[in-house]
Amino acid sequence: MDLGIRGRVAVVAASSRGLGRAAAEALAAEGVQLGLCARNPETLAATAAEIAQRWGVPVFHQVTDVTDPAAVQDFVDATKRRFGRVEIGVANAGGPPSKVFSQTSIEDWRGAFELNFMSTLYLVRALLPEMQKQRWGRMVTVTSVTVKQPAEGLILSNAIRAAVAGLVKSLANEYAGDNILFHNVCPGFTATDRLAEVASAQGAAQGVGPEEIVRRWSSAIPLRRMGKPEEFGAVVAFLCSEKASYMTGTTTVVDGGLVRGL
Repeated sequence: MDLGIRGRVAVVAASSRGLGRAAAEALAAEGVQLGLCARNPETLAATAAEIAQRWGVPVFHQVTDVTDPAAVQDFVDATKRRFGRVEIGVANAGGPPSKVFSQTSIEDWRGAFELNFMSTLYLVRALLPEMQKQRWGRMVTVTSVTVKQPAEGLILSNAIRAAVAGLVKSLANEYAGDNILFHNVCPGFTATDRLAEVASAQGAAQGVGPEEIVRRWSSAIPLRRMGKPEEFGAVVAFLCSEKASYMTGTTTVVDGGLVRGL
């Protein structure tokens, strides 16, 4: 299926690895030109080169801290200078630490809010003026299945990512008239480095190995397996496409059936 976005320009935050890279790969497979950012210069440069070579699309990259609004604006401006426009944005950032409420500090809450909520806000603010001029835009935020079903030991993520979902739904309503569409995509247990870190943290807290945590997670999923990053990326690409032109304000889970609610 041709998703109708070949030649469009997207920026993907925190895209050197994990779910951000999966989203970038899926967009590149559709012929989308990319601006990628992350904090690690070596990993970012390697990822950009690999995606460009694999999919034959132009890829720009710039080291960026998504919690710095000036840096986010500079990244978006630099991508626009490189390609002439920016039409698609994928907001993404690493998750906050795995903790229960009694383990959290005020600094933990401030850090999580800055990392996962404000970083989304910064990217939206940087992209909206250009999208409004074009009267075409797609904005997808990478949140978590915890938006729908809070997870044990992830209180920071449970709370902050739900706030992101509320922001995105509000933006979808405000900017539908400009043909700018907003979506949340909520991964469940997906085989990424980030999830391996969570498994290690939870295993250490419970006195078991990370493989036991992964086994427990998998047994709770109706499909009885972890998700693949490319399965997540495919959903992001679809929501950014012309094929999803009558959808906005959605919160879509990619979780193997983990969430039990309707």
